[in-house]
Amino acid sequence: MTVDAPVDKTASPQEMRRVLGSFATGVTVVSGTASNGIPVGFACQSFASVSLDPPLVLFCPAHTSKSWPLIRESGKFCVNVLAEDQEELCARFATSGGDKFGADLAWHQTDWGPSLDRVLSTVLCDVDAVHVAGDHDIVIGRVRELVLHREAAPLVFYRGTFGLEL
Repeated sequence: MTVDAPVDKTASPQEMRRVLGSFATGVTVVSGTASNGIPVGFACQSFASVSLDPPLVLFCPAHTSKSWPLIRESGKFCVNVLAEDQEELCARFATSGGDKFGADLAWHQTDWGPSLDRVLSTVLCDVDAVHVAGDHDIVIGRVRELVLHREAAPLVFYRGTFGLEL
């Protein structure tokens, strides 16, 4: 009796996006302060709670991110959880470059970086660990403070668009 060698099948990026797009995610903006004092941030949908004791969260920035290296260097960050009425805010932080923290954006500085006004909640963290995983990093954050700002429905990303409509 012969045993067939296992087939090495690897999903393509297109297949990953198509299939995993059926998993709805919340949307956040991860923000921090660069060493020169400039606020930086990016839209991020790969955010999750990891542990209650100790309190840990994670997010996964792409290696192509320009903001993440600046945040990593500071060792601190804020996760701003977006509400369903903040799609425009998400788009602002989903682009590369430009002044995302312009005069028309309401935010305030914390010890961990910029906290955006009117978000659902803010999770303020120290960088606890960073693990390389393919074309992204897995960032583990030790939660130092939590702020619940308002009650509203979350901004949800599903099948390549915002909201849960099929």
